[in-house]
Amino acid sequence: MLQKYFGDKAFYKKIMLVAIPIMIQNGMTNFVNLLDNIMVGRVGAEQVSGVAIVNQVLFVFNLCIFGAISGAGIFSAQFFGKKDIKGVSNTFRYKLWVVTIITACALVLLLTRGEDVISLYLTGENDGGNIADTLMYGKMYMRVMLIGLPAFIITQVYASTLREAGETIVPMIAGVSAVLVDLVFNYLLIYGNLGLPKLGVVGAAIATMMSRYVEAAIVVFWTHFRRHKFTYIIGIYKTLMVPKDLLIHIIKKGFPLFCNEALWSAGMAILVQCYSVRGFGVVGGLNIANTIGNLFNIVFFAMGDAIAIIVGQLLGSGQMEKAKDNARKMITFAVCVSILVSAAMFATSNMFPGFYNVNEYTRNLATTFMRIAACYVPMLAFLHASYFTLRSGGNTIITFLFDSVFMWIVSVPLAYVTTRYTSLSIAYVYIIVQGVDIIKCIIGFVLVKKEIWLNNIVAKE
Repeated sequence: MLQKYFGDKAFYKKIMLVAIPIMIQNGMTNFVNLLDNIMVGRVGAEQVSGVAIVNQVLFVFNLCIFGAISGAGIFSAQFFGKKDIKGVSNTFRYKLWVVTIITACALVLLLTRGEDVISLYLTGENDGGNIADTLMYGKMYMRVMLIGLPAFIITQVYASTLREAGETIVPMIAGVSAVLVDLVFNYLLIYGNLGLPKLGVVGAAIATMMSRYVEAAIVVFWTHFRRHKFTYIIGIYKTLMVPKDLLIHIIKKGFPLFCNEALWSAGMAILVQCYSVRGFGVVGGLNIANTIGNLFNIVFFAMGDAIAIIVGQLLGSGQMEKAKDNARKMITFAVCVSILVSAAMFATSNMFPGFYNVNEYTRNLATTFMRIAACYVPMLAFLHASYFTLRSGGNTIITFLFDSVFMWIVSVPLAYVTTRYTSLSIAYVYIIVQGVDIIKCIIGFVLVKKEIWLNNIVAKE
C-alpha cells in the first residue's frame, strides 16, 4: 500500500527538480504581490480596493492566456517526450497567434468599457470607503497595467514552452528578477522615496509594468542564446504558419481548455462581485485574504504544473504504466504537503491583515476569510492535482465539465442566491460556496481512477 501511493527518494528528487523552481518563482511573485498589496494598502482603503478590482479583472485575462497556451502545452510536453522538435516549434507558433488575438480583444474591451467593468464591483454598501475615489484609483491603475500586457504574453509563450521542455530554472530566474524590480520601484514610486515623485497606485502599476518587460527580456534573450540546446527556437520566425492538421488537432483539444479557463476565471470574478454586494469592506477583506492565500497555495499550484510536465512527457513517450504510477504518487504528495500548508495559513491568519491601513471590520473579515480558506486547502490541492492529471492526457472536454461548468451551474448561482436573498453572514456564505467543491473532489477521484486520461495524443502527429 505504501509503495502504491508513496515513491522513493529518487522519485521525490525528480518531482522537486521540476516543482521547486516553479515554487520559487511563484513564491517570489506572490510574496511581492503581498508586499505590493500591503504598500498600497497602507496608503488607504480606496486605493487597495481599486487595485484589487482591477487585478480581479486582469485575473480573467491572465487565465484566458493560460488556458489558450495550456492547450498547446499538452502537445508541447508530449512532442518533447517523443523528441519531435518540429512539433514543439509548431505549437510555439500557435501560442503566439492565440495570445495575440486574445490580447487585442482584451485591450479593445478594457480601453472602451473599463470604467463600466470596475463599476460592477462598486454596488454594495459604502461601509468605510469612498466609492467614487475607488473608481478613480482603479481607472488610473488599469491604464498603466495595460501597457504591460504585450510583455506578459511574450513571457508566457516562451516560459511555458521552456517548462514543457523540462527547463524550469530560467523562467524562475526571470520571475525572481522581475519581482525584485517590482519591489524596488514600488518602494520608490508609491511613496516617492529617494527624490522620486509620490505616485501611489500609478507608481505600483508602473513598477509592475517595468518588471514584466524585464522578465520578458530575460526569457527571450536566454532562449535564443541557448538555441543549440532548445533547437525548436531555430528559425522560429521564418514562418508563422502552423500545419493545418496540427492546428485543427490543437484547437479540438485546446479550445475546451481555453473556454474552461476563461469561464472559470470569469466565474471567480462573478463570485467576488456577488460577495461585493454585502459591502465595500468585503471587497477589501477578500483581496487581503486572497493575496495572502496565494502565497501559501504555491505548493499545490507548482505540483499541478509538475504533474502536467512529468506525466505529459511520459504519456508522449508511451510509458502508460509509469505515467499512472507517477500521477497517483504525485497527487498523494500534493495532498500531504497541503495539510502542513493549511496549518501554517490558519496559524498566521491574524497576523498579515494587521499590516493594512484599513478599518477593523475589513481586517477582521480578512482574518475570517483566511481561516475558512485554510481549512479547504487540502481539498483544493486534490482538485488541482486531479485537474492537471486529467488534462495531461488531453481530456479537455472532461476538465471543462469538471471545472468551469460546475462553477457556473453550482457555485455562481449559490453565491448569487445566498448573498442577495438570505440573511446569512458573509462568512457563512463563503463557507457554503467554497464547501460545495467537495462534490468536485468526488468527481475528480472517480475520473482519475477510471484512467480515462491515459492517452498519447501525439502518436500520429
